[in-house]
Amino acid sequence: MSASGGGRVPWGPALLAAIASVSWAFLAMVGIAALGLHLIGADRAGALGPMTAAATVLAVGGSVTPSGDVGVFGLEGAQAHAAIDIAPLGVSLVGALLLGWLFSRSLRATGAVIGPAELAVRAGLVAVLFLLLLAGLTWVGNDTVTIDGATLALPGLGRQRTEHDLLRRLPEQLGDIADIGAGLLPDRLAELVDAKASVGFTVAAGRSVLGGAVWVVAVLLIALLAARRTPLPPGGQALHRTVRPAVSALCGVLVLAVGAGLVAGIYAAVGDDHPGLVLGSALLGAPNGVWIGVPLGLFIPWYGKASGALRQVLPYPMDDLLAGPGGEPLTVGRLAELDGRVWLLVVASVLLMLAAGVLTAARTPVASSRPFAFAGRCALRLGVVTALALPLLVWLTRVSAGASLSVLGFDAFGAGLELYGNAPLAAALGAGWGAAAGAAGALAAWA
Repeated sequence: MSASGGGRVPWGPALLAAIASVSWAFLAMVGIAALGLHLIGADRAGALGPMTAAATVLAVGGSVTPSGDVGVFGLEGAQAHAAIDIAPLGVSLVGALLLGWLFSRSLRATGAVIGPAELAVRAGLVAVLFLLLLAGLTWVGNDTVTIDGATLALPGLGRQRTEHDLLRRLPEQLGDIADIGAGLLPDRLAELVDAKASVGFTVAAGRSVLGGAVWVVAVLLIALLAARRTPLPPGGQALHRTVRPAVSALCGVLVLAVGAGLVAGIYAAVGDDHPGLVLGSALLGAPNGVWIGVPLGLFIPWYGKASGALRQVLPYPMDDLLAGPGGEPLTVGRLAELDGRVWLLVVASVLLMLAAGVLTAARTPVASSRPFAFAGRCALRLGVVTALALPLLVWLTRVSAGASLSVLGFDAFGAGLELYGNAPLAAALGAGWGAAAGAAGALAAWA
């Protein structure tokens, strides 16, 4: 196989570069996942290794299904299953940044222009090696955890920490039924408190490998569009002039926003009673929170509902707004009715878009002496990129967790959490916000 320039594809260097890129990306993702799970205390319920593998698989678009035999707690059959559709984007972002950076740097050694054949070979080797390692994680990410009856959140009772509280409050919930078999009930309750159930979680190999294939192709494509010093195939100079400035600018400000969210999490952990829980949550989920907040600050509504113990993982005031039956949109205005500081989210999101507009203009070649023509080009390019990026953020940060129990260090019965954004509206508003920010940024850069 030959490259377009007449030389042969360097299989040896391409393979070594792919091995390095994939290995470092997986090491970083596994390290962040393990540290985050340890900090939130997940390893107290089961082995950290399989849980880390499962979390890493979730981060790259995989699927994990918890299940178990918990008949001792009164749940049978389908009640003892859970469905989880949430990605720890902190793990995803670290892997994507490292994989994309190493891949783009490996392409720079090829010269100012890279042949289509060589580009396809290098990207294909990275994708294949990535999926091979992911398949190994799907085999490792299966285990069981133990749920202790003394610390279980039972429906209608709340979390009971001691046998005394459970034995005292349960008859209040049962009413007259507690009078039946008065001599037998305390013994059965004591057995319930002492009971322990083994709950398993399994990675769905086929769906996880398919999701991983989509993830790695998307990461490599975004890296190729965002890395401004990476060579492109012949004829790609138009792409370099028109698309790369806007893509690199928007990616840069979104990553910067995640960094600010992580710093805020570290600051919050300093004065918190459980700093490990806050730090672990920030490591695993800072991009989830930030990338929900950016579309919300740009007036894109969200919908959802939360029930049971999963409601506790939401920040105030979202936990109150999602506590109802659902159906009403979650907007900045509704959040501001509970906490006026939410309007700062709008200010931050607008400043984020303006920063993207200025960076786009600074990286766009000036081909005309007319400022308004230059502003129009920047507005068009950033508008198109933002119209594609905001629906992607909405899709990445969706949450769906309906469960009778959860296994990654969190025990909950009768819990549910659903949160999703309006993708078509995100595309429309993204085009408008991107165009306005591109024009304003171009005029500011011109001045």
